[in-house]
Amino acid sequence: MLKVKERNQQHLFDPWQFLSPKRRQMLDQDWPGFFRRHILESLPVDKLALLFPEKMGRPTKELYTVLGALALQQYHDLTDQETSKELSYDIQWHYALDLAEESDDAKYICPKTLWSMRVFATELGLENDVFDITAKKLAELFDVDTSKQRIDSVHIRSNMARLGRVGIFVKSIDRFLVNLKRQHRSLWDRIDPEIIQRYQGEKARQCFAAVKPSESKRVLSDVASDLYRLVIQFEGKLQVADMHSYKLLCRIVKEQCDVHPDGTVTVKKPKQIPSDSLQNPSDPDATYSRHKGQGYQVQVMETYTEHEEDQKDASELNLITHVKVEKACQSDAKALVPAVEETQEKDLAPETLQADALYGSDENTRNAEQLGVEVVSPAMGAEKQSETKLSDFCFRSDGHVKTCPAGHEPVIRKKKNGRYSQGFELETCQSCPRLESCPVKKGKAHCFLRYEGKPMRIAKRRQYENSDEFKDRYRWRAGVEATMSQYDRLTGVKRLRVRGFKTVSFAAVMKAVAVNIARAVAVQRARAGAPAPESGPSGAATRVYRTVKELFCGIFVSLSRWSSIKPALRAYTHYMS
Repeated sequence: MLKVKERNQQHLFDPWQFLSPKRRQMLDQDWPGFFRRHILESLPVDKLALLFPEKMGRPTKELYTVLGALALQQYHDLTDQETSKELSYDIQWHYALDLAEESDDAKYICPKTLWSMRVFATELGLENDVFDITAKKLAELFDVDTSKQRIDSVHIRSNMARLGRVGIFVKSIDRFLVNLKRQHRSLWDRIDPEIIQRYQGEKARQCFAAVKPSESKRVLSDVASDLYRLVIQFEGKLQVADMHSYKLLCRIVKEQCDVHPDGTVTVKKPKQIPSDSLQNPSDPDATYSRHKGQGYQVQVMETYTEHEEDQKDASELNLITHVKVEKACQSDAKALVPAVEETQEKDLAPETLQADALYGSDENTRNAEQLGVEVVSPAMGAEKQSETKLSDFCFRSDGHVKTCPAGHEPVIRKKKNGRYSQGFELETCQSCPRLESCPVKKGKAHCFLRYEGKPMRIAKRRQYENSDEFKDRYRWRAGVEATMSQYDRLTGVKRLRVRGFKTVSFAAVMKAVAVNIARAVAVQRARAGAPAPESGPSGAATRVYRTVKELFCGIFVSLSRWSSIKPALRAYTHYMS
């Protein structure tokens, strides 16, 4: 049965009047008050409500409380057990979620219910709705200027171990044998006992834990042969073919092995393995990046303001306008145009977008220009410094050469099928000291410089990169690195507790919402002239802080109890003596 609190309903009496004025002010100026006033009522509860009948079945937890708890869980980087405790006891959570009623139904949620609700929200993709609604509301509330933005990506990892090739093979075989024994015991009995003895159980897999480098090739070849034997043995059996663990074995054979006509199998060389290959059977969606390793990546685009360090305005909000989780093997070059298109749909699109060289390909800059966005980015690659380059020529606005590096104008300018041809005087070029390194080619009557549109556009961009104007504009891109640092320090996004693309996406996007809220609270305090709150632990340090806090609290409680019974013990000792 559906249970949703009507957010427009007002209280006859203030349920928070028991708070002292100072504590009430602290809650209002920090994230609890901001979340309660601006975020709570905007949560997409209506989409989650479609999964539950209105008048049948057991009552659900109040859905605003559920979605709010899921958002605050990612904000503070908590486990399900820690989230349940915070919801039960922490008055900041009660104030943020507007929980004035003192009952288990209002202030308690078991970890299993929290997990189930997160699964529902993940399947519905509610994290994107929460982010879009929050970003748009904050943009209107703080009058954010979205004309200038910057984009970059950050590498994140799910809750999986870093495995080598032997580890991937061994763990996949073990998982298949365990599942087969549970689901089809009769088929499991037909497997060669040597394979079962080699891979089943924790002690059986210890022999693969520390393989010597000199033996790695032999061990990998033996493990690949065992895996392929299992694939062949159960090939064509429908009840096994539908098993997820068996599909992973087939995937490993396809990605990492070469099967020969005589039935033998050999392991591919590392360079032949694709970057989207299986990295861990615990997380089949994780892929590999040559530069950053296993995991996922998150594309983040934010607004920025151009203020010098000594003139920095804390009352202006730098808002994250776009966040998207991708597989680690995907290139940043494919992320720019979709990011611009998505922000245009949300009315948060930039006019100028700064990015590094991977985003600034010629194709991306032209496509973005058609969408009305100027991409400020250096060109990819580098030119040889010892030669005369195309970027040394001076170009006109129509793409033709104005003058060569020596200052001579061409006498012939032609363009056909997108290819430019510039003719220079033969005598002038032959007497030029740069002729040997110049890209012009000698003809019958002239020396010609031929080039296409793309090299010409890149050459013009390289000329602009050397100007002081570009250096002054592009220096603001570096500020996105501070955002990535805050993204990790505040929420712990670089090391998540979940696996799988959907769950990783839910956590990463909700953590981006947390960054927006934290920044909005800071701007709100700056505009009100209130002092910043004392910075406490966040991210991965929260768990250590909470453990130490509980330890010292236990010690102080023990000491206080001892001090209270110490006089009684003294009196008893004196009486007995």
